Amino acid sequence: MSSTPAPEAAEERGETPVPFTADDYRARLARAAESAADAGLAGVIVAPGPDLVYLTGYQPTAITERLTALVVAPGREPVLVVPTLEAPDAEKAAGAAALTLRDWTDGKDPYAVTAPLLDAGGRFGVSDNAWAMHLLGLQKALPGTSYVSLTEALPMLRGVKDAHELARIAAAGAAADRAYGEILKVRFAGRRETDVAADLAALLLRFGHSQVDFTVVGSGPNGANPHHEAGDRVIERGDMVVLDFGGLKHGYGSDTTRTVHVGEPTDEERRVHDLVREAQQAGFEAVRPGVACQEVDRAARKVITDAGYGEYFIHRTGHGIGVTTHEPPYMIEGEELPIVPGMCFSIEPGVYLPGRFGVRIEDIVTATEDGAGHRFNNTPHEMVLVD
Repeated sequence: MSSTPAPEAAEERGETPVPFTADDYRARLARAAESAADAGLAGVIVAPGPDLVYLTGYQPTAITERLTALVVAPGREPVLVVPTLEAPDAEKAAGAAALTLRDWTDGKDPYAVTAPLLDAGGRFGVSDNAWAMHLLGLQKALPGTSYVSLTEALPMLRGVKDAHELARIAAAGAAADRAYGEILKVRFAGRRETDVAADLAALLLRFGHSQVDFTVVGSGPNGANPHHEAGDRVIERGDMVVLDFGGLKHGYGSDTTRTVHVGEPTDEERRVHDLVREAQQAGFEAVRPGVACQEVDRAARKVITDAGYGEYFIHRTGHGIGVTTHEPPYMIEGEELPIVPGMCFSIEPGVYLPGRFGVRIEDIVTATEDGAGHRFNNTPHEMVLVD
């Protein structure tokens, strides 16, 4: 059986998404300004990265030492400061009509251009991937300003998805499901983890992903490491194999995990797999608008703890997903943020027995207006036996 996925015509790779318009970006910018005011901030400063893509549709072709910064402040027009040589690209961004562009040329001080846009004594939220040199440059120009990370100050800036975003996440999830369906057809025994990981990456691209973020293939004892990177270990008959894979399609993330078995499993392996499946279902059933995120973690963790495997569930139950594959909110003890319709996040409990095997089952889920959870991954949770 071939281990290399066959090519597929572009038109068969999935739905064509509804394009985001200038009005969509205008609404996002307005929500960002309102959220900043509610958080007691004078505004937000956004560097190139996922926050900038989300708010403007602009992604520089290369991120360099030249300052690019979006300034969003309550009661003011949002302004994107860009190097002059990159202004033509910024003008083409889908959200350009929703903001003002201000450029600066080499040889001039970009902080002198940006400083007038800021309240000289204000506290600003700054995107987490901003360069230290730029933040320090602004602070030098305006010594009275102070800064806090956007993840800390506005964790839900991108957290609640609209209908068009949900459609993209659904398409990404469906593509990941198709990749899983195809990977079950390849041979596992006698091949390296890296071979199967390469197959998974090719399948994600085949089904329309533009970017593959990870392809975890943890066989046998390697499956007991939740973030094991596929290595040269040869998969053997009798191995449990954790498959965790995802990336971006139409600019939005996929992330799913299934655990398969090469040949017949032992009674204990079946029991642990069934336990994780039950825990994943319990976490899913806890999803309702108004419920604290930590309750999803508690529901899944209780099942595993009550069965005597609590010490082997060594990570949070889930994380948010959107324009990145990991973002707030987090399904973890202590996170009291209430779930609201449109939040999208993983539910991925696991049991990891050191030196032996691991099991994880993961779906991306959203909360709906009718009070129930909705899965974006719909492949079977039952253990699948592979060759």
